[in-house]
Amino acid sequence: MQELHSTGRLRAKKAFGQNFLVNEGVIRTIVDAALASSAPRLLEIGPGPGVLTARLLADGRPLWAVELDPEACALLGDRFVGQPAFHLLEGDAVRIALPEGAPWSVVGNLPYNAATPILTRMLTEAVPWERMVLMFQLEVAQKLMGEPGTKAYGPLSVLAQLCARLTRLAKLGPGSFRPAPKVDSAVVLFEPRGEAPTLAERKPLLAVLHRSFAHRRKTLANNWQGVLSAEVLTGVGLASALRAEVIPPAAWLDATRALLIHHPEVFPS
Repeated sequence: MQELHSTGRLRAKKAFGQNFLVNEGVIRTIVDAALASSAPRLLEIGPGPGVLTARLLADGRPLWAVELDPEACALLGDRFVGQPAFHLLEGDAVRIALPEGAPWSVVGNLPYNAATPILTRMLTEAVPWERMVLMFQLEVAQKLMGEPGTKAYGPLSVLAQLCARLTRLAKLGPGSFRPAPKVDSAVVLFEPRGEAPTLAERKPLLAVLHRSFAHRRKTLANNWQGVLSAEVLTGVGLASALRAEVIPPAAWLDATRALLIHHPEVFPS
């Protein structure tokens, strides 16, 4: 069912998790942050009616826009026809093939129902990004920036913080969008860390994290019961009597590296 709210000729659809950004100040913040990148290409995820797209194209760099909504694709195609810098990719940003080549500056008002898998792809696959400026539901942004010992801290916190330096650029209320969502939102800047895990380490790291955080109130020994002994966990730097939520990101990476060397059998082939 279509919402009764629209931006231009495009109506927002619940099925695509669409909430169109109309806050002019935040639009400028996102565009300025994305264009401050030295990356030679731009990648926009979920352009919708093209509010960000038009301003990004004014910079002159080639831009690829990934959009799942066929109606939005038709509108974008009409709106930016004749602009050689504009390239439209119709499909799901979680799995669509992206052109190989130089690094991207990635920007997007991500659909809330797909934001986490889209970000996970950007962090675990060979997508060359120089920076990312992305909109999330506030709760997801808080998880990304969660600190050990807090409720927000979890697998997404660890992965994101090991791969990137995170900065919250803006917090937005529901009135910044049409239609207005029922939650607050936040814009987060990602800048890659030089000491980040290698691509080969990232999916094993996530596997370790998901098992360790499977039951937050249980100890590591309980979550790994039947897979790794308390002695093995301690040997790779994970005190088995602790809960996952108190262990800092660096320790998770060290443990994953040790497990890859000494206990590769715990990782699916």
